Amino acid sequence: MEINLKNKVAIVTGAASGIGLAIAERFSAEGAKVVLSDVQKEKGVLSAERINGLFIEGDLSQRADCKNLVDKTVEEYGTVHILVNNAGFQHIAPLENFSEDIWDKMVSVMLTAPFLLTRYAWPHLKKQQWGRVINMGSVLSVRASAYKACYSTVKHGLLGLTRVTALEGGPLGITAHTICPSYVRTPLFENQIADQASERGMTEEEVVEKVIIEPTALKRLLEPNEVAALILFLCHDEASALTGAPVMIDAGMSSG
Repeated sequence: MEINLKNKVAIVTGAASGIGLAIAERFSAEGAKVVLSDVQKEKGVLSAERINGLFIEGDLSQRADCKNLVDKTVEEYGTVHILVNNAGFQHIAPLENFSEDIWDKMVSVMLTAPFLLTRYAWPHLKKQQWGRVINMGSVLSVRASAYKACYSTVKHGLLGLTRVTALEGGPLGITAHTICPSYVRTPLFENQIADQASERGMTEEEVVEKVIIEPTALKRLLEPNEVAALILFLCHDEASALTGAPVMIDAGMSSG
């Protein structure tokens, strides 16, 4: 199956590295005009230059930056066709010690921002009667994990937002998806191993083997390109009947 996104305009948040960068690279290779957004300006600029994309710096915990991202994209390219809400971060702590400030920040970046970006992009998606809204969830969109109170909460919330988006967007040619991966080999993943080891009283090797790998059927991590390939398929017209449900790419973790 040939997937051609030529002349489609795609916004990818959290695109300076990891899954977001893999998605941006795949979109660009298929002919899309890609807008990369991140708080990491230096990495973002270099990544955008390498794939002939446009970088727009933004702190998505700020509503003005969310609006600016869509406005500048439309100013540059005239519209937006694909929105990938990928930006996020992790904080691991027991409930009694979970930082209230970090809670607020995570909700702003990982739940409120996807709502705002979808809202700001909506008139353009509606006008052209075609759009893809893709929210980066997690296997924790359908289950939970100790010490990840806010991450589990926002990922569940994204699934609810996706379902509403799908219902309202269906008659307009707009589909919506929550991508639900298990652990992916990214900088975010690497950075949380030490935190998990500390909270669980385990070595880092034990965390990888017993917490991360053991619950999966495939007994391995995912790679960013695997997630990007799935998202690319969902942006094709042949995937237009798929909408509103969690799209599992979790190495079989949710099967047990």
